[in-house]
Amino acid sequence: MASLSEPDVRAFLSHGTRTGKLGWTARDGRPLVAPIWFLLEGEGDATTLVFNTGADTAKGRALARDPRVVLCVDLEEPPYGFVQVQGEVTLTSDPDELLRTATELGGRYMGADRAEEYGKRNGVPGELVVRIVPTKVVAALDIAG
Repeated sequence: MASLSEPDVRAFLSHGTRTGKLGWTARDGRPLVAPIWFLLEGEGDATTLVFNTGADTAKGRALARDPRVVLCVDLEEPPYGFVQVQGEVTLTSDPDELLRTATELGGRYMGADRAEEYGKRNGVPGELVVRIVPTKVVAALDIAG
């Protein structure tokens, strides 16, 4: 089993603008998946994956009801690879955390010159900061090698 604290896993997850594919369970039991922007935060055993979502979205309501999730980040070209993170989420609507994470996410995915713009747009009331606390990490970083 891998760990988010392993340097090669951290490098894979932090590389460029790879999106995560978040899986969760709908109220009626259906499995659902959606792409998300995410950040890797913390060190060692305290490492988490962080993203924002609307509290009143299907995803936000589902995560408040059932914190169990899975996130898969993959490399879609040779040598192909993926990291799968199974875990449970914690949620907060703290305004300072919302603004900070929305700004950092905007910087990662849209560039430093647009970070503040995305922070102001997405770090607003009604949004949630979601932290995935891993319970299991599976990594295969060089499938074709």
